[in-house]
Amino acid sequence: MQRLQAFKFELMPTGEQQRQMRRFAGSCRFVFNKALALQKARYEQGEKKLGYAGLCKVLTAWRNGAETPWLAEAPIHPLQQTLKDLDRAYSNFFAKRADFPRFKKKGQSDSFRYPDPKQIKLDQGNRRLFLPKLGWLRVRFSRDVLGTVKNITVSQSCGKWFVSIQTEREVEQPFPSGGAVGLDMGVARFATLSDGTFYVPLGSFKRHQDTLRRAQQSMNRKTKFSKNWRKAKARVQRIHSRIGNARRDYLHKTSTAISQNHAMVCIEDLQVRNMSKSAAGTADAPGRNVRAKSGLNKSILDQGWFEFRRQLDYKLAWNGGWLVAVPPQYTSRTCPCCGHVSADNRQTQAKFACVECGFEENADVVGAINVLRAGHARFACEVSGAAMPPAAGTHRSDSGVAQCRA
Repeated sequence: MQRLQAFKFELMPTGEQQRQMRRFAGSCRFVFNKALALQKARYEQGEKKLGYAGLCKVLTAWRNGAETPWLAEAPIHPLQQTLKDLDRAYSNFFAKRADFPRFKKKGQSDSFRYPDPKQIKLDQGNRRLFLPKLGWLRVRFSRDVLGTVKNITVSQSCGKWFVSIQTEREVEQPFPSGGAVGLDMGVARFATLSDGTFYVPLGSFKRHQDTLRRAQQSMNRKTKFSKNWRKAKARVQRIHSRIGNARRDYLHKTSTAISQNHAMVCIEDLQVRNMSKSAAGTADAPGRNVRAKSGLNKSILDQGWFEFRRQLDYKLAWNGGWLVAVPPQYTSRTCPCCGHVSADNRQTQAKFACVECGFEENADVVGAINVLRAGHARFACEVSGAAMPPAAGTHRSDSGVAQCRA
């Protein structure tokens, strides 16, 4: 079984190497924006879009031209990979899989990628890495890099530079351990399992909300683009980075614990983007309960439901398990004892009491039990090849986790 895995570490570049990496990231951003503008102009003129090969020919003209000769100072492969990313984004837009690609802004997602492993040298013993036109860079290796290097991405975040090393290696087909469990996502409880176990929400943004507000107010009082403004902006970035790091750490620990102890996890197929839309409405048709909905949206996004599902997906596949998504309708209103469905069963946010048979339990636990039952039925349909309910789910295959659409 082939496993693709990425290992991310912090770089310790010299001052000259930092300047070079900023130039390379700027060159990639410039090529992306210039190529996107070219594609938009051709589309408006009714011409056919250029493919990746055509964009590479244009890139050669830019590098050898008199207007942008400085592009030749950057390595060619990262610039070509930028064009490949643009071509993929353009194709996804016309296939209605994504929005139209947007122009990149300086300071946001500055990165560049080396796709050729022959040009890369990894020396873990001496904690260093060789990259074209950068030389040897010091790396903070926190773990061993396993497998054969496929590509390397250098990125900048909050004033620090990081390297992501994607590798490929052969592993034995894992055998899952544990049984099946249902999982219900919530705001008061981050995740509740059908066996009664629950995980409290971290609330990373909520913990740093006051500190972030003061830092943003301080930055707002500074003259824009002054030295003091840049210092205040760097402080805001550090707070945001701390919030994101704490959230990712919590999600990784929780998803790892669940995936290692269960062979099958059944979850609700939640549309997080739709659930977290604003309720403000328009001037002609203003929304209702805008303040309460805003707080709910903030709590949902603070917990990172979509990222949690993504991590569960690939970690269960690595451990030989399955992730099954079921429709979320009426999971918290259906009595697991008698099957009666009613909105009156959900008396409060936390209490479930069936009006038909009198069964009482925590509402999140009831939702997880119903999700588990629906997941069992869906998984049986997938294995037997019978008609499945109209919902999106996933199942394990020899190549990993494949998406399954009804």
